[in-house]
Amino acid sequence: MKRVIYLITFLLALGLVIPLKASVQIKHIAPQFWWAEMKNPKLQILLHGDNIATYQIKVKGQGVQLDEVVLQESPNYAIIYVDLAKAPAQTMQIELRKGKKTISIPYEIKQRQPDASQVKGFDASDVLYLIMPDRFANGDRSNDQVRGIHPDVLDRSNGFARHGGDLLGIEQRLDYLDSLGVTAIWLNPVQENNMPEGSYHGYAITDYYQIDPRFGSNEDFRRLVQQAHRRGMKVVMDMIFNHCGIHNYLYADMPSRDWFNYDGHYRQTSYRTVTQSDAYSTDSARRIALDGWFVSVMPDFNQRNRHVEAYLIQNSIWWIEFAGINGIRQDTHPYADFDMMARWCKAVREEYPLFNIVGETWLNSNVLISYWQEHSRLAAPRNSHLPTVMDFPLMEIMNKAFDEETGDWGGGLFRIYDYLSQDMVYPNPMSLLTFLDNHDTSRFARDQKQASNQDRYRQAIAMLLTVRGIPQLYYGTEILMPADKAHGDGALRADFPGGWPTDSINLFSSAERQGAVAEAWRLMSRLLHWRKGNAVIARGDFKHQAPQNGLYIYKRSLTDKAVTVIFNGTDAEQKLDHSYWQELLPIGAAREVLTGQTIDIHQHTNLPKRSVLILEY
Repeated sequence: MKRVIYLITFLLALGLVIPLKASVQIKHIAPQFWWAEMKNPKLQILLHGDNIATYQIKVKGQGVQLDEVVLQESPNYAIIYVDLAKAPAQTMQIELRKGKKTISIPYEIKQRQPDASQVKGFDASDVLYLIMPDRFANGDRSNDQVRGIHPDVLDRSNGFARHGGDLLGIEQRLDYLDSLGVTAIWLNPVQENNMPEGSYHGYAITDYYQIDPRFGSNEDFRRLVQQAHRRGMKVVMDMIFNHCGIHNYLYADMPSRDWFNYDGHYRQTSYRTVTQSDAYSTDSARRIALDGWFVSVMPDFNQRNRHVEAYLIQNSIWWIEFAGINGIRQDTHPYADFDMMARWCKAVREEYPLFNIVGETWLNSNVLISYWQEHSRLAAPRNSHLPTVMDFPLMEIMNKAFDEETGDWGGGLFRIYDYLSQDMVYPNPMSLLTFLDNHDTSRFARDQKQASNQDRYRQAIAMLLTVRGIPQLYYGTEILMPADKAHGDGALRADFPGGWPTDSINLFSSAERQGAVAEAWRLMSRLLHWRKGNAVIARGDFKHQAPQNGLYIYKRSLTDKAVTVIFNGTDAEQKLDHSYWQELLPIGAAREVLTGQTIDIHQHTNLPKRSVLILEY
């Protein structure tokens, strides 16, 4: 019996159908298995197979209670709801009956690990390193193209094609990431994207329970997480609940029309998700924004369908339990139904109290973004239960501030002072995800000229890693990779030099990093390692004052320790007025983090142009 169970699980993992006594074919079982002793004992099991609805369905198992069997418009689906509150770990049986024939499908309820619910999420003590797996490193060339998967072109010269990066390539570079000093890696989607083109980015999922075989297997993903954990690094998984890929079996053979918005027919979204919070929005404007499709090949899920909701919630819990991931980044969060997404956040965090979720909240003001953070007064009495939101306005400001002259009433670093002074709109500013760029934006260095500006780089990295919030870095920032979105998304997602055996240069190797690249890498690594375990930066209070003479200063403090960060936001040497900044400056000597020297700031009258000091005391 065990061999039969293992065979069925293996076939499902490969996406193969399971013939049972030649009378019914099970194409998909989602999820493939579950666990006993979950806090929420309710389980939805989705069965997909030809004419499966013509069978009478029962379950047999110790303590397993069958609550409901739901048939859909399509005869190829049956949705089973069971209660496992009294069920121990076991292999229960799902019985399909037709006439005198009975077909039994073994379904495993695994024993849960004792500490599974205590998985630790990411927070302000972490720095996330964002990786697009297809563009980082190719560790296994045998999976570059896989039989049964759409032959999306493998062409490294084409920014829209697959390049061959995979999970093993990332695993082989974990020592590099550890030496750099990051504490968490966030991966763009790694689930199956069996799409004929553009599948490299991962945002058109075709099977939510399978890793794309061109990246590796489910076990490969779990091993990557385990290897990261052994180095003290966390892993954040990208998920997409707003839409899937048009070749997802749930769309290609829809359970029912109401699994997708507009009955599964393409209607383009307006992208105006502000309608969710706009008190004056018309119903039609709100509907097209939320129910419209992101693009024509990404059908929009109807999260108001209770079966869709259960499927999506369980999928995220399954990956947490199976792989031990430490966080989820939810793509296009405001495009989905507010109430369903709130229930999802709540369900995940009830099962895993220490877990964290960050929603992609790409809106143009702090007021609009604050609406989406849990306990927002602006959304009350509704509550998103979403702990972390992405600080896109700060990203936009930082991409301008270090190029401008800072005045006492505007420009340059005054923009940052002015923006941070409005943090009262956020329920929890320390739980904002802060970043200079990501896979959808121009890189912080848009061109080689900006990449060679070390003052600009030094100030930006110093601020990102010391200001309030949870910092996120985009792969390649540490080696000054430039890109402008005007040249297409492929440019933003270029291959990391050295990730492929045929690369002419390997910037994973310290021996091949030279000049400005080596200097940038050392600066980044020095700050990242200093930040590790630094309670002042992770939890300390934040105080600042309006810029004066082009200088901007803020202070982080916790009990008897503090860090003061001083910026000269101009192209000229500036005088430091000690009396104006007195409350934010150390009284005596302090260690300057970037140089390691001990200095007394009161002995300094002038600060060089575009300089930054990080004083620890």
